Amino acid sequence: MVNEKKVLGTLGLAMKAGNVVSGEFMTEKAIRDGRAKMVMVAADASANTKKKFSDSCYFYHVPYVEFSDKDTLGKAIGKTFRASLAITERGFAASVGKNLELEVTKHGENENI
Repeated sequence: MVNEKKVLGTLGLAMKAGNVVSGEFMTEKAIRDGRAKMVMVAADASANTKKKFSDSCYFYHVPYVEFSDKDTLGKAIGKTFRASLAITERGFAASVGKNLELEVTKHGENENI
């Protein structure tokens, strides 16, 4: 069972530690710069947004997860609604993956975070 509270709590801690970037532009930049260790997109984001980040994460070998909704993701990091965010620290990304009960790997590779 996915532990949503732990995932959201970890996102809040990661944000306070300065290891989360959010919003479409900053998330895309983190992916391209190689800083993103995991990308989360709200389940209620547009199909275009989901495809954009899914394709980008696949190309750059970054784990991609659809989770929760825009309001909840935003509140977890102390912002207004957010459709996308990137976790930029390996430990926080691994913790989120564990709480989502995923074996988080990079796209196309077997290397764990």
